[in-house]
Amino acid sequence: MDDIRAVEWTGDGLRLIDQTVLPGRFEHLDARDVDTLVDAIRRLVVRGAPALGVAGAFGVAVAMLQAARQGWNVTERDAAIERIRSARPTAVNLAAGVDRVLPFVPKGVEAVVAEAQELLDEDIRGNRAIGRAGADWILARTGKRPLRVLTHCNAGALATAGWGTALGVVRELHGRGLVERVYADETRPLLQGSRLTAWELERAGVPYLVQADGAAASTILRGLVDVAVIGADRIAANGDTANKIGSVGVALACADAGIPFVVAAPWSTVDLATPSGGEIPIEERAAEEILAWGGAEVAPEGARGFNPAFDVTPARLVTALATETGVLEVSSGETPAAARP
Repeated sequence: MDDIRAVEWTGDGLRLIDQTVLPGRFEHLDARDVDTLVDAIRRLVVRGAPALGVAGAFGVAVAMLQAARQGWNVTERDAAIERIRSARPTAVNLAAGVDRVLPFVPKGVEAVVAEAQELLDEDIRGNRAIGRAGADWILARTGKRPLRVLTHCNAGALATAGWGTALGVVRELHGRGLVERVYADETRPLLQGSRLTAWELERAGVPYLVQADGAAASTILRGLVDVAVIGADRIAANGDTANKIGSVGVALACADAGIPFVVAAPWSTVDLATPSGGEIPIEERAAEEILAWGGAEVAPEGARGFNPAFDVTPARLVTALATETGVLEVSSGETPAAARP
């Protein structure tokens, strides 16, 4: 599992694990120009808030190298950087990764790459800390026994620089011998749970079952789950959390069942400039992603689709937020705004 690197710098561009073809094929895509990188971000070749942040940071170097090759002026170069920064609107880390390295642009490509690499290394260290903090908090409330964990979407090594956030917590629990099984929601519209989370769990040797998104609430209410752990793409100052569509349904079921609903994410995913979830932009993706599958139509001709990629879970339903700096009990009033590091 430690060899999974969704984003790597090759010296003249980015090498990305192509997450659109997993689990059937394991392939890389090399992005040495802005068009290729922006397309890869939009098509979810690379995805997951932390991984997008790293890709955005290295993407600035991609734009700088292309500018030098093609003789762009500063305005053209900066416009290309902005295209990377705004390629997906919901995940705050993409813009934050670009913004982090912008002060290094006058110092040259090597300085930008060095800062982007530091961001990558920080993410891996932070993910390990999130895993430990989240596992400790969960065990303190559930008892030290093998747990039945539900996950939604993919928040593992593929979604980060390495190790994972929500799956980092699962991996930490598994390393302590305390995972009975994981229920991996398939996660519409692109099945990141069944395609990616299950692939990671299989490689890690963690017992798991893939289930339809529509089964999640029933599984929880039947008493088959001890805790739900998800990642996040943006967390508002008040603790409202944006994650892959379907997350709020899991949170509602957990609240009714009286079990913890835990969000595991790096502090960089917290957007203190966004007061609440109502101000988080929700990406809407192409209708074809839900009206067709594998090139085959699965809805009547002429059907129209509504395809929001994310939903927002209100802070009152977020039992805990595990970050590399510790755990906030959000539903009890410990908001990110009040606890900024």
